[in-house]
Amino acid sequence: MRAAFATLCVALSLAGRVDAQTVPATNRFEKNVADYEAADRREAPPRGAILLIGDSQFFRWSTLHEDLPEYTIVNRGVDAMQVSDVLHFADRLVVPYAPRMIVLHAGGNDVHNGRSPDTILADFKSFVAKARARFPNVPIAYSGITPGPGRWDEAVPRKATNALIKAYVQTQRGLFFIDLWDALLTADGKPREDLWVEDRVHPNHAGYLIRAKLMRPILGAADKR
Repeated sequence: MRAAFATLCVALSLAGRVDAQTVPATNRFEKNVADYEAADRREAPPRGAILLIGDSQFFRWSTLHEDLPEYTIVNRGVDAMQVSDVLHFADRLVVPYAPRMIVLHAGGNDVHNGRSPDTILADFKSFVAKARARFPNVPIAYSGITPGPGRWDEAVPRKATNALIKAYVQTQRGLFFIDLWDALLTADGKPREDLWVEDRVHPNHAGYLIRAKLMRPILGAADKR
């Protein structure tokens, strides 16, 4: 009886481990993506707009249309997303919008969760390939990882990731790199505390205004008055 009980416990343990391994981590964002799809069914977003995708730095940009009023922009950022998640949901977060330009901001959460710069670069390359297969001539801009003071202990892998992606972007037609790093630092190379909300990870409005200023040359001519 005792042996049979022990065998059952081991079997249940192994079954739980298999279940955990077979459920993709990206499923945690299924509701976020489904909510966007439901919103699109209620009110169709403009096609041919600039598409922002990525993590919380886009998701929390509540003053986006105030800060960049001259552009038609669709924001599909999702809190806590990594580059691998954007890749996973590309068919649903990119393809339906037929954008004229894609701007991706992700990578900081990847670093924070222990993913290496090489792995993040590989995921970004896969995303580019997937987007290019559907939209071969649409420009893609990567918005570099930022130096938030709350994650300053990750500065080395963050800078390394930016450097790898920037070097790759410079070898490819139609890819761009939006370099935010130095603009968010003090003269002595430390994070500016005045550009972040209380958590010291997400930008405040002043931080977003710097982002908007650096994005404009990449976004090109205004598409609306």
